[in-house]
Amino acid sequence: MPDLNTTRFPVNVDAALRDAGWQPGRWDIKQAEEWADALRAHVSPAGHRHAVFPAAVEAWAEFGGLRITGPGPGRHIAPGAVHLDPLAGLHLARTLGDLGRALETELAPLGEEGEHRAVLAIDSEGRVYSLDHTGDWYLGRDIDTALTGLITGTQPTRLTTSG
Repeated sequence: MPDLNTTRFPVNVDAALRDAGWQPGRWDIKQAEEWADALRAHVSPAGHRHAVFPAAVEAWAEFGGLRITGPGPGRHIAPGAVHLDPLAGLHLARTLGDLGRALETELAPLGEEGEHRAVLAIDSEGRVYSLDHTGDWYLGRDIDTALTGLITGTQPTRLTTSG
């Protein structure tokens, strides 16, 4: 039972994360480094490579491998299952590179939402994004905010081009 006075997540989000296998202090740096090595080694046919940086490795170490299901119908939208596996974005080096350049940052894959419905990505500052067939979405300033939004079904912010 989570200590309601010390949890860093809302109670329902904390419960969903714990049901998925997360707990405070979870840190699988060995697995995170294996993912980092696999992403660094991958080169697309056109020569695109993945960016790997500390914010991504830290997110993978703490949350990597989790399959999270939202506990209810969602605040604004139906929460989809989230699978935090950066290799879900292995073949998207160009897409993530292009979006990273547009955002003036670097992006690394974080996992996926739904059954291959959207790819999750994290930037070098720790901000999290979702890319799907309808567009690119900002999920939050850090992994905690993004996971809270995904699990509770909070409507994300669409990224748009100014002009």
